[in-house]
Amino acid sequence: MKNYRLKSIYNETFSGLKLFYRDTHLPDNLILNYRVGQIIQEKDFTDMSSFGEGLSENFRYLIASAHAKDLSIFNPNSAKIGHFLIDTLAYFKVLDILTIEDKTQILLLNIPDNSLTLFKNSSSNLEEEITEKARDNFINKKNSLLIPELQTKDWKERTKSPIGINDNGVMFFDDSKIKMESPKRIEINMDKKTIEVNKKPWWKIW
Repeated sequence: MKNYRLKSIYNETFSGLKLFYRDTHLPDNLILNYRVGQIIQEKDFTDMSSFGEGLSENFRYLIASAHAKDLSIFNPNSAKIGHFLIDTLAYFKVLDILTIEDKTQILLLNIPDNSLTLFKNSSSNLEEEITEKARDNFINKKNSLLIPELQTKDWKERTKSPIGINDNGVMFFDDSKIKMESPKRIEINMDKKTIEVNKKPWWKIW
């Protein structure tokens, strides 16, 4: 892939990136369908909140996205719950799965639909930085006080469904169909807008 193309994709993915929260209850048989590095697709709208403290349920999606829509622009009441939305047919890369005691967080990176092969076959320093921050975030917040506005029946109904999978454990998208290439480690400097691609296998880089 041309360097200018890489710059365009990573700029689209990471510029203005923010973290959002979506808590729900998921049984173990659904959680086990997720794996780090997996590409998933959500068919429906993805409702989430910019507010995140303690978990009232056993499961948290922490979603990193640069393309979430702030619904408070259209509905002032949405500001009370920090309501953001990602459009239908969105793709995500599973960056991390962290379980502490009886609570699990999965970190999802919202990626462009024209970059599936790139994100399936590569890792980057930015993904690692986001993962580290997400883990610290979960450790610090998982037992914090709940946000009352996110405990309403309406909000829980909006966010009860799993992302990228149906209630029977069937993924909406089969990422095994993505062409596999030699794994790449990509270094990105968003300030200098430079990208370096290391084509060695990851295990020779660490």
